[in-house]
Amino acid sequence: MCKIEGMGGIVTILLAVFAALVAGCGSPSLTQLPATAPLSAPSEPTLETLRLESVVSAAILGLMEFEDPTNFAQAPDRWVYVSGQPGLIVAISDPAPQKEGKTHSVYEILDIREQVSDRGWEEGLLGLAIDPYDAAYLYLYYSAANPRRSVVSRFSIPGPDSPAAADPNSELVILEVPQPYANHNGGQLAFGPDGYLYIGLGDGGSAGDPQGNGQDTSTLLGTILRIDVSEATKEQTYTIPPDNPFADGGGRPEIWAYGLRNPWRFSFDRETGELWAGDVGQNRWEEIDIIERGGNYGWNAMEGNHCFRPPSGCESEGFIPPVWEYPLEDEAYSVIGGYVYRGAAIPWLIGVYVYGDFCTGQVFGLRYADGEVVEHKLLADTGLRIASFGQDNDGELYVLSQGEGIFRLVK
Repeated sequence: MCKIEGMGGIVTILLAVFAALVAGCGSPSLTQLPATAPLSAPSEPTLETLRLESVVSAAILGLMEFEDPTNFAQAPDRWVYVSGQPGLIVAISDPAPQKEGKTHSVYEILDIREQVSDRGWEEGLLGLAIDPYDAAYLYLYYSAANPRRSVVSRFSIPGPDSPAAADPNSELVILEVPQPYANHNGGQLAFGPDGYLYIGLGDGGSAGDPQGNGQDTSTLLGTILRIDVSEATKEQTYTIPPDNPFADGGGRPEIWAYGLRNPWRFSFDRETGELWAGDVGQNRWEEIDIIERGGNYGWNAMEGNHCFRPPSGCESEGFIPPVWEYPLEDEAYSVIGGYVYRGAAIPWLIGVYVYGDFCTGQVFGLRYADGEVVEHKLLADTGLRIASFGQDNDGELYVLSQGEGIFRLVK
């Protein structure tokens, strides 16, 4: 595959059509440390290997003209909403793999393809989150054109009992952010344990952050935002949580953390509340971060733990280093942030951060304890173009693949 100048740098192998979404790539091992070996003797059970079970095939999704899944979110009634990059959302009856001869019920829930721009490889319907207080509200993040911008909106979803009734005209636009380029759009939406909505935005695109957005807190680009949408109205679509780091000045009050290149996927550990993010690298390093209030993650002065601008002798003081990084070597790779596993079906995986790589299709497990990584291992070599992960209400994990469908991780 390749590094596309967008999420990652220079095209070295041609799979451009799919690199679009999350391109930016590197080798699956950390410098001087093999990815499949424990870093020290872990106190928890040693990581093993996983396999995939199909939940919904690409063929079934194709019958509904559904393409390129980007998000997976389960409502309290156990229906799962899955977004497709062109702008179609479907509901799946139950995410658990079906017995032989049985199939899932899949319904079209919302079609906003006419208002979504996916002309750029990294544009489209990129984020989806269910309101934790009212599951009839769905929050979306999508790209729009004329002018190019990212849009965060709320839609009313009557529910899967009457999927045709979902109304694109119910949209309440929460936030719009101008985008100078077609790449590095971020796109993740997630409600935190505090009930606030978190939004991931890339640095604005091109390559190397030419506008310096990553270190500029006067812009929303290159950040993770945190806003309160609990009482959203047309007159006031969101408010600022009073404990946001710049709520009283010094930067845009919506900002929760900054210095990020393209936080394509992030998630909250449902037990500890920690916010984990996979930040797609430029030409040399992919990184995984634990996001802190007011944290500066270094881009574009640094790429991972390494100087980027200038290429040597940079000042790293004040930057929060990644929890984990891996280099780009023979091919191009692109980190896909996942979830800390909190399910019951795979006991030895509990507490492990599971993430993947779009270009290789590999899935890794990272055990983090007392401020350091104590174990890191290849869990599955899927061969899929992994665009995203999903987590159901029981804490089980899913792989969303471009071109192959949706799968559940099982032991």
